[in-house]
Amino acid sequence: MGWVNLKSSSVEQDLEKFAAYKKFKGVRHLLQDEDDDRYMLQPDFKQGLRQLEKYGLTYDILIYPRHIKYACALVSEFPQQKFIIDHMAKPLIKEGKIEAWKKDMQELAKADNVFCKLSGMVTEANWNSWKQEDFVPYMETLLGIFGPNRLLFGSDWPVCTVAAKYEQVLGIATNFINSLSQTEQAHIMGQNAIDFYNLEV
Repeated sequence: MGWVNLKSSSVEQDLEKFAAYKKFKGVRHLLQDEDDDRYMLQPDFKQGLRQLEKYGLTYDILIYPRHIKYACALVSEFPQQKFIIDHMAKPLIKEGKIEAWKKDMQELAKADNVFCKLSGMVTEANWNSWKQEDFVPYMETLLGIFGPNRLLFGSDWPVCTVAAKYEQVLGIATNFINSLSQTEQAHIMGQNAIDFYNLEV
């Protein structure tokens, strides 16, 4: 995963150069940090995004809940591009808010080229007093709308360490999916990432 300025006039040459490296699998931009919530819908950004498919590159969407409606509009224009939502679009777990996020994520999941990472949960909860049950409604929502074949575990290490150890973050996901079949668990904990990012194992 890397960064390329998709709005640059040299984006195609940049992507061609980086795509030559086998470990370069996709692009991510901190959309959440842009002053313009509609940044991802700007014509020059979308023009750059159009180049990714040519090189077999994925795109990680890093956003807050308020951006999801714009992400829905974006992915609808690129039905062949592989997208993945980082950190579950950062739902407001600390405040226990779920309904608006759930509704928007249900709409986003209608696009079958969109996947989602089970990641970034502890940093959106109370860092000092989170519990497993804080995350269950959000994970249940995502499992229900994306299914076990479009959902994958992500650790968000080392950022997660402000609120939890890696083993704790891993446990949140594995404890949640332990009632699924072994095949479904294997998909969420590894196979989906291999398939999505076209990893060599």
